Amino acid sequence: MPAYVGATTIMEHAAPARSRFADYLELTKPGITRMVLLTTAVGFALAPAGAFEPFGLLHVLLGTGFVAAGAGALNQHYERSVDSLMARTRERPLAAGRIRPEAGLVFGLLLGLVGTAYLAVTTNLVAAGLAAASLGSYWLVYTPLKPRTSISTLVGGIPGALPILIGWAATGAPLDPTAWALFGIMFLWQIPHFLALAWIYREDYRRGGLAMLSVEDPEGASTSRQALVYALALLPVSLLPTAYGLVGVGYFLAALLAGLAYLGLAFALLRRRDLRRARQLFAGSLVYLPVVLGAMVLDRFF
Repeated sequence: MPAYVGATTIMEHAAPARSRFADYLELTKPGITRMVLLTTAVGFALAPAGAFEPFGLLHVLLGTGFVAAGAGALNQHYERSVDSLMARTRERPLAAGRIRPEAGLVFGLLLGLVGTAYLAVTTNLVAAGLAAASLGSYWLVYTPLKPRTSISTLVGGIPGALPILIGWAATGAPLDPTAWALFGIMFLWQIPHFLALAWIYREDYRRGGLAMLSVEDPEGASTSRQALVYALALLPVSLLPTAYGLVGVGYFLAALLAGLAYLGLAFALLRRRDLRRARQLFAGSLVYLPVVLGAMVLDRFF
């Protein structure tokens, strides 16, 4: 733990304002927050009333962005001791002692509360409730479960999939089977993505004391099987938006091809469990999602 001078760490006291700003920005997990905003915007645009409401889109993105940023800060506050043990995360601001734990906690809580209240005022209570559920499940359920059970990966998929519903609900559209199909795509996509990342960094997670499947399964047999199962489940679910009439044949073909490619990468990891194939699956997951979401939006409006 860092040494403190009064209420301020030595490192924090010496850091220039620009560095402190960068540290607080890092607390918000900007990469994850950008992905949350992307999926929120897609959910808003695809909902029956969402496409041509620019101010409504702005409101839901602002509110959800604050909530996602707060969730990132609260997650890092909770995991600061674990993060300090892992090479990938030990330079995070709280883990490295550049920001006081109390400051990180207050920062995360303020962002989460402001974002939820903003959604309640500018959109509706359903969107605000979904945002609160996403933050709460990420911070109070998923994060504490990570050192205890590998089931945390599945639990973590829930807050990761909720933003697309937040965007949909913000338009006032009901959460019908089409909306839940979008949630299903987001949920199932995440599991091979998480499993590949966890296997790549399995030694780091072991040092951090996290009960990831990859830590319990160093050879990767179970990890790769589960990645394949969820990639296989994703394929038919990704085609449901066409079956429900949300999009047409163009999306169907794009989702089918992308799903088969994702499935092929998961199968390649199952056949030969090595770092290169795990990285290929992870990289493929980062390509899959914008392709599928982009095809959905293009097919719907063009």
